[in-house]
Amino acid sequence: MSQQGVLFLCATPIGNLEDITLRVLRVLREVDLIAAEDTRHTRKLLAHYDIHKPVVSYREQNRRQMGRHLLNLLMAGHRIALVSDAGMPGISDPGEELVSLSISQGIPVVPLPGPNAALAALVASGLPTSSFCFEGFLPAAAGARRRKLQELKGERRTIIFYEAPHRLLESLSDMADIFGERQIAVARELTKKYEEIWRGTLPQAVEHFRLHSPRGEFTLVVAGAREGEAEGTRDEPWRGLSLQEHVAFLQVQGLDKKAAIREVARLRGMSRRDVYNRVVRDGEGNS
Repeated sequence: MSQQGVLFLCATPIGNLEDITLRVLRVLREVDLIAAEDTRHTRKLLAHYDIHKPVVSYREQNRRQMGRHLLNLLMAGHRIALVSDAGMPGISDPGEELVSLSISQGIPVVPLPGPNAALAALVASGLPTSSFCFEGFLPAAAGARRRKLQELKGERRTIIFYEAPHRLLESLSDMADIFGERQIAVARELTKKYEEIWRGTLPQAVEHFRLHSPRGEFTLVVAGAREGEAEGTRDEPWRGLSLQEHVAFLQVQGLDKKAAIREVARLRGMSRRDVYNRVVRDGEGNS
């Protein structure tokens, strides 16, 4: 065994198994151990390519204990491949922590680039690609999610998010409330048989996915703020309110519901129909 271990960050397919690189396949065959986010998922990939190597679980739930164990192996001279469920390890998974630990101990970290859902969705979105930011998964809790989106409201770069199907509609609704009529590309099941990229405005996306139940993993690419959009928020006490809360706020100020809906639509850059549908038709403002 060599004097010094090496941590290889191996990008794996995000859907289509043919997207794996020849270099990754070679390294997976040569390493002493493979650390995987989901061992069952990884073993299927290894079986497909007839690779037979020990596999251990390294995931969010055991990252501290297993991370220290893997670091000890690396310091003892083992060569370890780190893989995630799909795409590049270290992006929205616990691999980030193992990389940091390895670097702190002088262990070489070698990235093996390959498939990545965020970049694949970005280049196919039709939105600006010269400057962008990646935010990963939004908070699951509604309040924290809205606060995060409010922080991003003035971001001028194209913004990329990941989202799970069971939270997609909530996240899109919050984005529509806070970002308004911005363009979005919603990528689903990238590189798989049922790959789909839906494009439109945020309010249109809400209506689309209310009618079409979300399935699969999603990557969201959202247009950045227009010039002056962030500066206009200082004296707007309704920022951070949901649509129904905003309508109720204006009613307290003396507007009737119809006028309040019209004003909410104007302030948020939405159509009156979209505001009406989400506040009145869906019962959001009837309590």
